[in-house]
Amino acid sequence: MQKTFSVRTRSRCCLVDVTGEVRGAIDELGVTDGAVLVYVPHTTAAVTINESADPDVARDIEKTLGKLVPASGDYRHAEGNSDAHVKSTLVGCSEILLVRGGDLVLGTWQGVFFCEFDGPRTRRMIVGAL
Repeated sequence: MQKTFSVRTRSRCCLVDVTGEVRGAIDELGVTDGAVLVYVPHTTAAVTINESADPDVARDIEKTLGKLVPASGDYRHAEGNSDAHVKSTLVGCSEILLVRGGDLVLGTWQGVFFCEFDGPRTRRMIVGAL
């Protein structure tokens, strides 16, 4: 069983808090205890878990990834988005999340983030019951 939802991004590189959407998918799937896989089926996007209470954390992650993997460099990929592919590889395209009592098992400050590295676009995320 799986649920797909869309994420619309508004800039080339951004982290979008999708915790609410993932919770909604868990509810629709009827998962009460166990685990789900959150998956991003794109080669220039990713998913991560990090602090969602302070939006500066997401901005710091965006800026640091931009410094580590700059938009222009000695890349050979002709589309001009090689940095987005590298960032996606570094962050990863999936997360396994525990579910207890029908809700995500997250730390006090944690949230689930869709990571856009080649936007703006409308993307998909898939939540699958394990």
